[in-house]
Amino acid sequence: MKDLMSTAKLLASALCLILLISAPLVAEARTYGEARNVIFFHPDGYGLSHWDALRILIAGPDGRLNWDRLPHIAVYTGHMADHLTGTSHGGATTHAYGVKVHFDSFGLDGANPITALSGQQQSIMEEAVAAGFATALIQTGSVTEPGTAAFVASVPERGDHAEIARQVIEAGVDIIFGGGEAALLPAGVAGRHGEGARPDNLNLIERAKELGYTVVYTRDELLALPRNTARVLGVFAHAHTFNDQPEEALRAAGLPLFVPTAPTIAEMAQVALELLANNPKTAERGFFMVAEEEATDNFPNNANAPGSFEAGRRADETFGLFREFVSRNPRTLLLTTADSSAGSKNVLSLRDAAAAVGTTRVNTGADGQPVSAPVDGVDGAGTAPFISAPDKNGNTFPFAVTWATTSDVAGGLLVRAEGLNAERVSELVVVDNTDIYRLMYWTLFDRWLE
Repeated sequence: MKDLMSTAKLLASALCLILLISAPLVAEARTYGEARNVIFFHPDGYGLSHWDALRILIAGPDGRLNWDRLPHIAVYTGHMADHLTGTSHGGATTHAYGVKVHFDSFGLDGANPITALSGQQQSIMEEAVAAGFATALIQTGSVTEPGTAAFVASVPERGDHAEIARQVIEAGVDIIFGGGEAALLPAGVAGRHGEGARPDNLNLIERAKELGYTVVYTRDELLALPRNTARVLGVFAHAHTFNDQPEEALRAAGLPLFVPTAPTIAEMAQVALELLANNPKTAERGFFMVAEEEATDNFPNNANAPGSFEAGRRADETFGLFREFVSRNPRTLLLTTADSSAGSKNVLSLRDAAAAVGTTRVNTGADGQPVSAPVDGVDGAGTAPFISAPDKNGNTFPFAVTWATTSDVAGGLLVRAEGLNAERVSELVVVDNTDIYRLMYWTLFDRWLE
């Protein structure tokens, strides 16, 4: 009996020792499994030269933007499976699925379904919805823009706005902000911003309400929204929340750069963060937000320098907001890139601040003679030059904006990051477009995919 009691005591002591040794491991596992957040912010088309120009204009040659202060940085490679330059829809599809696709792809590989890098036939946003994360799609363009929509919609034709809009509304995302009322209402049906353009009779505004969304249409309505609202659809314009035309055309038509009643990307993001903070799913799992400033692409595609600068300024304001959120919520990854450089905007230094901008040589023709093109001033061709913010000595400098093209080009693209797992960006040195997916997936699901 004594031998049995001694054996029992030894077993009990051993068990206690095992529990003591394993206790820190259990605590570590709980810490590792805590809720975490991912914010992927995509200022579309804003390559390095765009940020350099914006810094000169609003912060000065020696100043720093909020974007500059993101501590982790790498070169971005954005080629498609069959195209050197990333397209908006192909690039977004790669970010959403982690695989390279045909350049003309929207949530598919050409017309074929995709198996994501995770092995699932779902985008990372669809996996996040299914896993119980709070989710948000924030867009200054139409809700059908691929930078956000390709995370939840799959169509063979990028121009099928009606079907893209339907899939976005029915994807189960908690917060959807953007323009695009025309794609949400049947043709002839009056909306808050204009008439619908859907070829069917499906009213997606009413469908959203059936799905539990509160619908808001203006900045004022958004800012007045109770922050405990679970599902919100913001419809802030008939098409985009900006007027993407050349500055000369806007001047002739008397149109502003941005729709006056629409919120800025920073205002959308701020409200979205407050809504997500009050969503019970955030406390349990965390949240996943994909946000895009689309005007940073569309204005350069129209060689609109002041529009490009204003869109960039708004994007940089949003980086300040996101960085402040990360500082208070360190289990958040803030990740950003652009899949191409729209127009390859650059700065041309001038000597005379009083003279209107003119032209500059851009190439030589087939005859070997120089070919010139107009440069942009504060209101387009032939207007006053831009003036930089002061440098560290208080000096300002006149400059013009040059455009290499009105198309999107490859090169001069960076990835930047801050917060949870952000150091991996610096470790990679060169980040492929498929790595954007890897970084987000690792942070959300604790798994680095090879």
